[in-house]
Amino acid sequence: MDVLVKLSQFLLSLSLLIVLHELGHFIPAKLFKTRVEKFYLFFDIKFSLFKKKIGETVYGIGWLPLGGYVKIAGMIDESMDTEQLQQEPQPWEFRSKPAWQRLIIMLGGVTVNFILAFVIYIGMTWFYGDKYIANDSLKDGIWVTSEVLEDVGLQSGDKIISIDGKHLERFDQAAMKIVMGKEIVVDRNGAKQKIKLPVDFINSASKRKSEKLIMPRMPFLVGKVSDDSPNKNVLKTKDFITSLNNLPISYFDQVDDVLKPLANKKIPATIKRDDKEIQITLQINAEGKIGVAPALVAKNDAEKLGLYKLSTDRYSFAESIPVGIDMGINKLKEYGQQLKLIGNPETGAYKEVGGFMAIFNIFPDFWSWEVFWQITALLSIMLGVMNLLPIPALDGGHVLFLLYEMISGRKPSDKFLEYAQTVGFVILIALLLFANGNDIFKAITGK
Repeated sequence: MDVLVKLSQFLLSLSLLIVLHELGHFIPAKLFKTRVEKFYLFFDIKFSLFKKKIGETVYGIGWLPLGGYVKIAGMIDESMDTEQLQQEPQPWEFRSKPAWQRLIIMLGGVTVNFILAFVIYIGMTWFYGDKYIANDSLKDGIWVTSEVLEDVGLQSGDKIISIDGKHLERFDQAAMKIVMGKEIVVDRNGAKQKIKLPVDFINSASKRKSEKLIMPRMPFLVGKVSDDSPNKNVLKTKDFITSLNNLPISYFDQVDDVLKPLANKKIPATIKRDDKEIQITLQINAEGKIGVAPALVAKNDAEKLGLYKLSTDRYSFAESIPVGIDMGINKLKEYGQQLKLIGNPETGAYKEVGGFMAIFNIFPDFWSWEVFWQITALLSIMLGVMNLLPIPALDGGHVLFLLYEMISGRKPSDKFLEYAQTVGFVILIALLLFANGNDIFKAITGK
């Protein structure tokens, strides 16, 4: 059932993005009286799941969910249908239109992608507000949940002051800024400490498979008690452990240091259950553990416990417009920085490039419209940026040739465009194989 929820969100988001992207090509093509022969969601290699001809256009749904396309008459595209080009140019064909019209048609898809992302961010800001955890409200600092961050010197209890010289106002942005960053300044017991991040930090972090790099510090709330736990008859889910061996325990990250020296011993402990304090005895196993997994405290409950301040900035519709646009611009900049890291072999970030399985795994196994729209907006930005890359067969490649034509006054020959399309198609296939190959490799090796 969880897989079906993830799959439903994945297909809905992908379908929405593809249809709107292709609509971005379709509308200006029709406005400039250019014939559109096909409009397809997904690819229809050999056969279609559905198709219907309306006017001069065949609308359909293919069986291969790797994208979609519009087939515009007189244009060399991914269909590689060059038969039409052997005929004299017709007034309704793409190649017969002025360069500026062809440029608008080619830029239509990515334009829609960026507009869609900004519209979603504006709508979410207006409907949900702008929610965040104020970094300054983490009175006892952070919980470092990643060994790779511990290896570079960050410690639980540190208070993050700045990342790359910029003051951190929102804790929610910390993980992304750290991954993209070079230096963290923290307050450790009242003294400032500088922590340098290695150039290949993003690769190191991904290898550890930490679910999160850092979190707000959390009290020890018992989640699951394992079947082989020596304390399965003593502890219950949702128990708060407040002391171990007569030492007060405020946060879960303090537990290991207390328990490791006490392996195979019995110790007194205090728990809070149903708002009552109870004294119990716990058995520590040979590994210095008590056999339970912690549970995360919900954000609203964490705020009530005074762990941090959960802030929500509310905006009218008019106010949400500049805020949403600014949010979209920041996401666009972040994605640009990620591409820069991927392009630098020293970072090892290229090893984390993922394909359709990686996108599928972004979606949660529960239905949340707020999360769905957040992911869809980000994917829309990614789709827009990727399509602008100057690779033949992508929109960016067509735009590059059109700009050359407009500047030089010379139009590349149909034969050249045909060869360029073939080269671009080979590059795209190679990129797809690399990205999805990474997915398969990680699935097999667990790395």
